[in-house]
Amino acid sequence: MRLSHISDNVQKISEAISSVLDVDVTISDERLTRIAATGLYVGQLGDKISKNSIFGYALKKGKHYIIDNPRINPVCKFCDKRDECKEVAEVCSPIRHDGEIIGVIGLIAFEESQKERLLRNKKNLLVFLERMGDLISAKLSDVEKNEKIEILAKELQVIIDSFDKGVVFVNRDGIIMHSNEKAEEILGKSGSREYLTSLEDFVDYVVGLDGNKKEKHPLRNREYVFKKDNERTRLIFDVNIMKTGSEVVGLLISFNSKDDVLSVLNDVTGAGPYITFDDILGHSAVLNMTKEYAERASRSTSTILIQGESGTGKELFARSIHYKSDRRFMPFVTVNCAAIPENLLESELFGYEEGSFTGALRGGKTGKFELADKGTIFLDEIGDMPLHLQKKLLRVLQNSMIEKVGGKHYYKVDIRVIAATNKNIEKLVDEGAFREDLFYRLSVIPLVIPPLRERMDDIPILANSFIKKYSEKFHKDIRGIQKDVLIAFMAYDWPGNVRELENAVEYSVNMCNRESVSLNDIPRRILQSKDSSGFKGETSAIRRLENLERTEIERAVKKYGHNENGIRLCVNDLGISRATLYRKIKKYNL
Repeated sequence: MRLSHISDNVQKISEAISSVLDVDVTISDERLTRIAATGLYVGQLGDKISKNSIFGYALKKGKHYIIDNPRINPVCKFCDKRDECKEVAEVCSPIRHDGEIIGVIGLIAFEESQKERLLRNKKNLLVFLERMGDLISAKLSDVEKNEKIEILAKELQVIIDSFDKGVVFVNRDGIIMHSNEKAEEILGKSGSREYLTSLEDFVDYVVGLDGNKKEKHPLRNREYVFKKDNERTRLIFDVNIMKTGSEVVGLLISFNSKDDVLSVLNDVTGAGPYITFDDILGHSAVLNMTKEYAERASRSTSTILIQGESGTGKELFARSIHYKSDRRFMPFVTVNCAAIPENLLESELFGYEEGSFTGALRGGKTGKFELADKGTIFLDEIGDMPLHLQKKLLRVLQNSMIEKVGGKHYYKVDIRVIAATNKNIEKLVDEGAFREDLFYRLSVIPLVIPPLRERMDDIPILANSFIKKYSEKFHKDIRGIQKDVLIAFMAYDWPGNVRELENAVEYSVNMCNRESVSLNDIPRRILQSKDSSGFKGETSAIRRLENLERTEIERAVKKYGHNENGIRLCVNDLGISRATLYRKIKKYNL
């Protein structure tokens, strides 16, 4: 930074020196531009001083000069102003700053009395000029520091304004020192009375949370409700304690609207794995029909009740429906109603207000229904939901409104509900364990997932997919599955459905030490089951296939019947001709 940046201060210093010593003063910068002057040289402010002058020598040599015989002194020999010089004495001293020479102070006498005062005590005069130079340097340092602070403040302001959160800094007395653009966007129009009132009320609330404590503590994920444009608006805020050493100097409050928080939550974790109908493996007729039906269901916002045995992939279907729907970019939130203790399920689903019960977090908690706003909530194991919560869920489905535990206000939510169960809901309704009105509300679109035993054609596809998955996971080079293993898999009833098949394949990959899975690698229960009884491998494969054929034909006939339509469905599922089917029915006495 140059002396010209503090020319006003330098001028005041030059006037003070002139007043004390009763001589004229000129101060130049490192370019020999006159930036301060008194007396005869005031009119020459901004002019250049000759580099061949005493100022030039003092700047170049970096030392002081005392001239008591101007025009005659050798230093004056090449001065451009020598012939017209009216000075009778002059003292010059360089100004140093951070090890560099940044200018020159010159004391000038035009009268003999002034010359006498200058030369009376040369040593003290030079010390005085050095101190004046130090004073100018110190002032320049202050300005540089302030300029750096100002630049840093502007840079910080740009950074803070780029945050996607509102930021407010409050000093130790609770006075608002700074807020960013996002804060203005969330709380109200910048500079408006509404914004200032909202900001002050918000800060008073935050400061009051820890107001009675001697030691303030950080706060996380607290909720604050205020009015904006005559509507109730909620935001989520954090508070960090600003300290200098051990002394609290203020609070840094960061916050965002609840909608923005939920949107970010969805982007990061809310929706979980991205699943489509293509991820549901299998090409059997019954599976394709189920997928087609579910895909049609994804086009609306009606509630869906998915029923199916454990392990059939109910959540896969729920996720596929969500990601096929118009809500695919919004949250998909899952709740397992059977996995959460009954006394916690209500607060998990609906959230709670601060102080609603012993142990409740300060600031309350956001429930799953709020987290799913604008998206889909998947209520797994809905058959295990307690009756008193079923009534509250029914109100959500009817009015799209939720009430937090301990709350006094209702909040509107826009959610699609997909429920799932492996229980017989109709039976639960008959037993009084499930509300009939809720059942009808949930099952606007019923979806039944077929068990694996009804889609045996999909077993080879699923088994090979799982082998590839776990071979990669366990760093093995297993390339397939032997024929007799597939036959055993096809003969097994799979009560645990696809989940049990995956577990069996994972076990097999762990046990396998060759290129393909053999009978020696699969779980013993599969070979020892009733359906697989007598299965010994390749030596008895023909007999086993015959038994398998009888079992599958018997299942088809029992499922569809012996009438004309039933025979047509049997032929279609079994992939054989009508004549072959009649022959097999006669052969096996079915």
